[in-house]
Amino acid sequence: MTAKTVSRTAIVTGAGTGIGKSVATALLGAGWNTVFCGRRKEVLDEAIAEAGPTQAKALAVACDISKADQVDDLFETVAAAFGRVDLLFNNAGMSYKSTPIDEIPVDVWNDIVGVNLTGSFLCARAAFGAMRKQQPMGGRIINNGSVSAYAPRPGSVPYTATKHAITGLTKTLALDGRPYDIACGQIDIGNALTDMAQAMTVGVPQANGSIAAEAVMDVQHVADAVVHMASLPLDANVLFMTVMATKMPFVGRG
Repeated sequence: MTAKTVSRTAIVTGAGTGIGKSVATALLGAGWNTVFCGRRKEVLDEAIAEAGPTQAKALAVACDISKADQVDDLFETVAAAFGRVDLLFNNAGMSYKSTPIDEIPVDVWNDIVGVNLTGSFLCARAAFGAMRKQQPMGGRIINNGSVSAYAPRPGSVPYTATKHAITGLTKTLALDGRPYDIACGQIDIGNALTDMAQAMTVGVPQANGSIAAEAVMDVQHVADAVVHMASLPLDANVLFMTVMATKMPFVGRG
């Protein structure tokens, strides 16, 4: 592992559990100084401890990404610790149980939009600014889109609306980042087996009104895919990648 590899710095939001934890751990193992970001510091510390000793450095930073002042503090902390930001994995997100739109509380809508969309905007905004100003200039932003960026599950208005919006954020960042060597891509994940996805192995609502178990895949495949996207030189970019359980009902959903 070279000193150049170790000097790269990544920020992963929602890094305490699930996909974020797996990706942050994989980046750390691949030589990235990695900032584990999430709301609960103790959970982040546990994730770093579980990652074990690495040549690269890990840092846990508690942050509610829906709060602009906390996001600003996060990036100031990273700048002080590592001097630059080379990668942001915009991963943190939340969902809600399958519910018809007229029964979804407005507070639930606001919370999901606040984390999934506003939080992604705030983190991308801060990362973009840091990447423009640092020397050498540039970096990469990878957004977690989900296959719900293309096809909804029943009763998922808040989650699906925000994930469709993430696609617009990705495309615009990919365009606006060109003059500054800032690449932006999106990984769309289908049925990675995490604690949040356990319900899929038992049964979840389908478009035909039935409840059915769905195929899942090891979350490590997602982590490997993100590490691949992150490893590309800045003159190459994976704009969109779908990583999904082969037999999940996505193609032909509905």
